[in-house]
Amino acid sequence: MDIERIFDKIDKDSGLTAGEVEFLLTADGDEVEALYGKADSVRRDNMGDDVYLRGIVEFSNFCVKNCFYCGIYSSNKKVKRYRIPDEEILDVCREMEKRGQTTVVLQSGEDPFYTKEKMGKLIRTIKSETTLAVTLSVGERDRETYGYWKDSGMDRYLLRFETSDETLFKACHPDADLAGRLTCLKDLKELGVQTGSGFLIGLPDATIAQLARDILFCTELELDMIGVGPFIPHGDTRFNSLHNTFGKDIFFKTVAILRLLNKTAHIPATTAFDAVDPEGRNLLLLRGCNVFMPNSTPVKYREHYLLYPGKPCVDESAEDCSACVLGRISALGRKIGKGPGHSIRAGHSSSLE
Repeated sequence: MDIERIFDKIDKDSGLTAGEVEFLLTADGDEVEALYGKADSVRRDNMGDDVYLRGIVEFSNFCVKNCFYCGIYSSNKKVKRYRIPDEEILDVCREMEKRGQTTVVLQSGEDPFYTKEKMGKLIRTIKSETTLAVTLSVGERDRETYGYWKDSGMDRYLLRFETSDETLFKACHPDADLAGRLTCLKDLKELGVQTGSGFLIGLPDATIAQLARDILFCTELELDMIGVGPFIPHGDTRFNSLHNTFGKDIFFKTVAILRLLNKTAHIPATTAFDAVDPEGRNLLLLRGCNVFMPNSTPVKYREHYLLYPGKPCVDESAEDCSACVLGRISALGRKIGKGPGHSIRAGHSSSLE
């Protein structure tokens, strides 16, 4: 198979077959470098050189789900549970603005304590007291709730489907199903919410063929944002003795291919990549990514929100994290994006304005 022919298809927006995606996933030598170079070029041509900063606030580690790979699953008695008071979240948001972060990503376990109304009030307060865009990542909720939060000022929602294989999904999520997850994504898109999703790379028993299907499925969803990360076994979960199916090269190839197929999606350099390579997020910014997500969670809570082991920046202050991020982006010759960095897909305002 000829990689230049594949790139020609990308240039013509002709899409790729599963076989072509598998070819790119198993490429080596000069072909890998060509893949990364092409992904960087596609990113530059379509998204520019701006890197948008979206600060994550992990505001609750309570969760009603028992996902077999996640460190804060409901039955894990070793976790010290917390909820960050609203006023403390607001203080963090105010500080984020000063550090050039234009979006707050409010992330938690699936915590029913945060009702439709309680979360709506927090969103409205953040929007009235700051200029931040608001992204929520709090799991599966019903359409009415998503609509209420949108009306309250929510700009975006992140909900990963994790794997497009129903059998593998059920093997990882004993109290959820793929159809329900996809219904949530459908509801969000129909409501006009900027929608993000993605998957875990290398779940137990995953194959290259399945990974190729995940990449193509993700592309078919026509997402505003795509977030993926490597499966990293957690010692306190049912998957504690398992290993990632793939080596780290596959992780970076996956992101590069996603950029080729999703030219105008925002793709973050997610924190988990630094857990598998100290330069992980830097490399991602050179291989298709255009968003960086510094951890803005107050330090006293961070050690209790460990979805996977070896999570970076657990002991760093938000100020230190921010300074590190700015240094990394500057060293790569990139610049910090101004404004909210909204979706540039049809129906949303351009992040390049």
